[in-house]
Amino acid sequence: MNSGPCPTESGTFAYFGLMLTIERARAEDVTAIVAMLADDPLGAARETPEDLTPYLKAFEVIDADPHQHLVVARRDGRVVGTLQLTVLPGLSRTATTRAQVEGVRVHVDERGSGLGAKLMEWAEGQARERGCALLQLTSDLAREDAHRFYERLGYAGTHLGFKKRLT
Repeated sequence: MNSGPCPTESGTFAYFGLMLTIERARAEDVTAIVAMLADDPLGAARETPEDLTPYLKAFEVIDADPHQHLVVARRDGRVVGTLQLTVLPGLSRTATTRAQVEGVRVHVDERGSGLGAKLMEWAEGQARERGCALLQLTSDLAREDAHRFYERLGYAGTHLGFKKRLT
């Protein structure tokens, strides 16, 4: 089993004896991605999978931006996970480039299998390849299981995040 991060944006590796591919998302993957975003109590309250129009417009913007890396994990041709990695050049911390991870989701049938850790391992490898010194993420305060997951992977809750709705 290959346990290292994928060295390029796309990669195929063994995952519990099964082949898993992490690759750039395509427009036809949006339906599966949105279904995973909506498949929990928080997502069910804020996502609208019955109308893909705003998601497809957002996908076009994301796909055209070289600093955005929206990927899917695919097993046997089926989308089983996703995340978005954004590279953020900055001036703080002596001009440190950092990466932000958003929208990490694993299909309900795959939760607890180690797939989330593989996705995060992939993101870390990609961030390093792009010269990032930090990989950061936010997680809703209500997602206590996610907090434990990220802590097991070595992430520390060092900051308090703030959000303000603009619409």
